[in-house]
Amino acid sequence: MNASSPPAETATPRTPLGWLFSAHGELASSLVAGLLLVVGFVLGLVGLTELGQAAYWLSLGIGLVHGVRTAVASLAKRTFDIDVLMAVAAILAAVMGRPAEGAMLLFLFVLAGALEELAMQRTTRAVEALHKLMPTKALALDESSGEFVEVAPESLVPGRVLKILPGELVPVDAVVLDGQSSVNQASLTGESMPRTVGPGDDVYAGTVNVGDPLRVRVTRPAAESSLQRILDLVTRAQQQRQPVQRFIDRFSQPYALTVMGVSVAVLLIWWLGLGEPLPSAAYTAITLLIVMSPCAVIIATPTATLAAIARGARGGVLFKGGQAIQRLARLRAIAFDKTGTLTVGRPRVEQLHAVGWSDSAALLRAAAGLEQDSTHPIAVAIREEAARLGLDPAPVHQPGFTPGRGVSGEIAGLPARLGNEPFTSELVPVCLRERVHEVLSGVQSTGQIGVVVAHDQQAGVIVLADSPRPGAHTLVRELHAMNIRPVIMLTGDNALTAKSVAESLGLDRYRAQCLPEDKVTAIQELKAEVRRRDPRGGAGVIGDGVNDAPALAAADVSIAIGSIGSDAALESADIVLLSDDLGTVPWAVGLARRATRTIQINLSVALGVIVVMGAATLIGSRTGRPVPMWLGVLGHEGGTILVVAHSLLLMLYRSPEHVQSITQAPAGLRPATDAAVSAIEPSILNV
Repeated sequence: MNASSPPAETATPRTPLGWLFSAHGELASSLVAGLLLVVGFVLGLVGLTELGQAAYWLSLGIGLVHGVRTAVASLAKRTFDIDVLMAVAAILAAVMGRPAEGAMLLFLFVLAGALEELAMQRTTRAVEALHKLMPTKALALDESSGEFVEVAPESLVPGRVLKILPGELVPVDAVVLDGQSSVNQASLTGESMPRTVGPGDDVYAGTVNVGDPLRVRVTRPAAESSLQRILDLVTRAQQQRQPVQRFIDRFSQPYALTVMGVSVAVLLIWWLGLGEPLPSAAYTAITLLIVMSPCAVIIATPTATLAAIARGARGGVLFKGGQAIQRLARLRAIAFDKTGTLTVGRPRVEQLHAVGWSDSAALLRAAAGLEQDSTHPIAVAIREEAARLGLDPAPVHQPGFTPGRGVSGEIAGLPARLGNEPFTSELVPVCLRERVHEVLSGVQSTGQIGVVVAHDQQAGVIVLADSPRPGAHTLVRELHAMNIRPVIMLTGDNALTAKSVAESLGLDRYRAQCLPEDKVTAIQELKAEVRRRDPRGGAGVIGDGVNDAPALAAADVSIAIGSIGSDAALESADIVLLSDDLGTVPWAVGLARRATRTIQINLSVALGVIVVMGAATLIGSRTGRPVPMWLGVLGHEGGTILVVAHSLLLMLYRSPEHVQSITQAPAGLRPATDAAVSAIEPSILNV
């Protein structure tokens, strides 16, 4: 409806005439027209009929300003749509001497159009308001003077060094050089808890430094930041159409022409064929034209779709259009990748077995020293554990690295090694070798990782494991409650590790040592299994958006979960989960199902009004009980307003406690930041 009006209020020039034709201008005009209708009705009741008629004509004139404008714009594009139908119906009602009915039609039509446009703005504002999080300045290092100066974020290039003060917004994607702080990423991930960052960690544009000062190095220009890519992605998603919406778009003009043709046919048949007086036949034809106009049908799908996309974006879920929402709503089984999806994809130290080591702290200091210069994930985990316990790495001389086996060096003049059992056995005392072997066997049987440290007639085992993501332990139970089963895991890891993870998370089944082609085969089998149970159901895959590309492509709906800085995760899947919490998976399914039900209810209401009111108009005209035009107007436009309001309820869809929106970010931010963050929450009640 109102397809010819500007797509957003911001597109209208800021002039008096421009404001008049904006969404708020239309809303104000409709309210004035409605007030005049009430005045005319009251004047008629007290006997001031002529003044009452004048009020009706004035209300009609206000409505025609907007109605005729949109109708002319449609005809200029050679489009015969609902705008034309409504303008024609109102003018014909006035010609027949019924200005009150024509005024009521245009009052409700313009009011519904204004509310529809404002609803569209509300559904996009939750995402567009993220622009307000981008600061207008940044503190960049001036290499000539060695001081930090204010510059525009748009001027920053990769490699430039910045300082981010407490409470300030990160202007571009960057990597931390110096400092330790907490960064609130709620604007991108929907998570309320800040993330601790230090040297080597990434920070992203639009996030808030809520701790100590940081020195960072720019990694992307502002135009290529994570926030900008997310906004571009959501903008493209909002422009996509669901299959049902494409059908409605394709047949809306033929339907409008059909309605006009049927109305003319009723006029002629009732007048010439059935002998009704011309005014009575015309009254019936105009009423039929009004009640059969497809306003509510046209907006039933897009308002709900855009509301769901906006609500998902606020919760850290990016739907790439209405089709993605529809496919996710039909999800009946799902397969997860393990590393980087069900687990964080980075090992951490779980235990220290000081088999023949007098002090476990000394064992960890030696291991951290040997791994001091390594970038291997195991080395990073060992150094992080030592730092967490406040242990300084032992000084290591003559460090060496043997690919696939381990690292070596000298500590206090004595050789030391860290790695697998064969590599370290030479330095492990004979009396300890059997015990080390037993510990390693026990560790490996549970799917964990064990590395041996040997030095100075001492030996120990460090146990590491890839920990599950937040929300993973309740994931299966929540999905089962939504009738999504089986929940399976596909991994290229070994069988012992896969079994350990699957059992700890309660997965229905798993496949280990899968190559990419094996995962595709498994997905095809899963799809066939789902189809046997539910012909319309679908099977989904959740992966990291990079290694699982073939499986993601084979699934009915593909979901990527990964770093907010991952280009592949943003581009390769139908849906992107930006939060590290797997609790967003069932939440996203619930939102998609709610959106689908909303669309179904919207269409049922819209079509029901057309069928019931159309039949009542025709039958009533032949049985001596004609449907009043005002009742037809009320039913038609009331259905439109009801559809818009029902769609907006999706914006109130609540997330679970562990998936909080940006509006619940921790308190204590600077006032300017608080104001920017609060702008994300759309004020639906202001519609």
